[in-house]
Amino acid sequence: MAIKTKPFDIAEHLNTPEDIREFLKEAADTGDEVDFIHALNTAARAKGMSEVAREAGVTRASLYKSLADGGNPNFTTVSKVAKALGCKLSVA
Repeated sequence: MAIKTKPFDIAEHLNTPEDIREFLKEAADTGDEVDFIHALNTAARAKGMSEVAREAGVTRASLYKSLADGGNPNFTTVSKVAKALGCKLSVA
């Protein structure tokens, strides 16, 4: 009998603002900019793309495009999305 599996999606496990902050912090601390943009995408999906887009002042379509694999969001977009996710960018 074959075992049925489904792809793991971390977004399904980011249930609280604290979960999202810790996830983004880990991505920023251990990855590169591509990893961080991917993490923003995952966190935005966890919170809800429509809600994040509204809070960031961008359209949902442009948010999907900016945070997609190969997307190249500008710093303003990254900053606004981070803020919409309850985070702030800082230099340490």
